[in-house]
Amino acid sequence: MKKVKKKVKMSKFEKLLYSFAVILLLISPICIVFSKATLSKINFEVEKQKKEIEKQKKTNESLEMTIDELASLTKIQEVAEEQGLSYNNSNIKSVVEDN
Repeated sequence: MKKVKKKVKMSKFEKLLYSFAVILLLISPICIVFSKATLSKINFEVEKQKKEIEKQKKTNESLEMTIDELASLTKIQEVAEEQGLSYNNSNIKSVVEDN
């Protein structure tokens, strides 16, 4: 006795569903690799920007120290004497701001 095999026909929806699943299985590893590469690139750029920010902060601190040195009373008196001016405490008036 021969066994008769019946072919099960798949509907168009089932074929479409299986095709979609196969395509998804083939494309998903590519998408994962692409997203990880993009994330790595972004992390590299973030670290680069952090280093530049730290460098700029150090430059700003150095410039603030220079401003403080140049704005000191002794430096002002020194520049005034070089310009032929003299320091007279009686000519200085203090301005106080009331809140």
